Amino acid sequence: MAAIREGMRLTYGNEPFQYGDLYIPDENTRHPVVILIHGGFWRAAYELSLMTKLAQDLVARGIAVWNIEYRRVGNKGGGWPGTLLDVAQASDYLRTLADAHNLDLERVVAVGHSAGGHLALWLGTRGKLTFDHELTSSTHPLTLCGIVSLAGAMDLEHVWALGLGNDAVVGLLDGSPEEVPERYAMASPLEYLPLGIEQVLLRGTDDDRVPLIVSQEYADRARYTGDIVKLIKLVGANHFVLIDPASTTWSRTLAEIKRLIRL
Repeated sequence: MAAIREGMRLTYGNEPFQYGDLYIPDENTRHPVVILIHGGFWRAAYELSLMTKLAQDLVARGIAVWNIEYRRVGNKGGGWPGTLLDVAQASDYLRTLADAHNLDLERVVAVGHSAGGHLALWLGTRGKLTFDHELTSSTHPLTLCGIVSLAGAMDLEHVWALGLGNDAVVGLLDGSPEEVPERYAMASPLEYLPLGIEQVLLRGTDDDRVPLIVSQEYADRARYTGDIVKLIKLVGANHFVLIDPASTTWSRTLAEIKRLIRL
């Protein structure tokens, strides 16, 4: 593996939490890119450091990484719609960084864990948003060549029905499906299917935070609409082992990332 570089802290906006850590491999070639999106049920208590070890592992393998932070519930401007708009803005900022850091924008994969898995999949919906949509931050959103969701919470109405994270989605959208149905529709990747982007869903069978059924039902619906979706069930894996680069589960994730970016 190539030598590990520390991430460069860069801002993509003017708000305090609009920043990310960019990791660039040593090789003087055009680098594929992974956008890492951390989880934590969209709450301010959790930050991008959850994904630092994954970023270091990826860059050591010759893959550029944009590990992003965003405003979360509890931060000023976090929740609806700031959390989603920040992730979109951070993704598009790769265009600004591409030439200076030799990034190959034809090979960009979004990888998110838990709530970050939801946000990674939501990035894949942006090409379907209309110009006047409340969540439209750009008329030319960055195109992804694949999405990897690690224990993702991708169907927000299902997440609400299960009461996951002590009703975390109510905090994100500031209400229940009965109170703000339009927000659930706009923020749930399920509602935009087919995305037209290959999706890989990795899920531990012993996950007690976001259960397997969430990914299973999403995968069934996505395939029915014509999307290419690969659901990988990791026997005995819990919620957090999926972001441990020393685990065997990470080797499965890494293989899928490399396949999607044609490495």
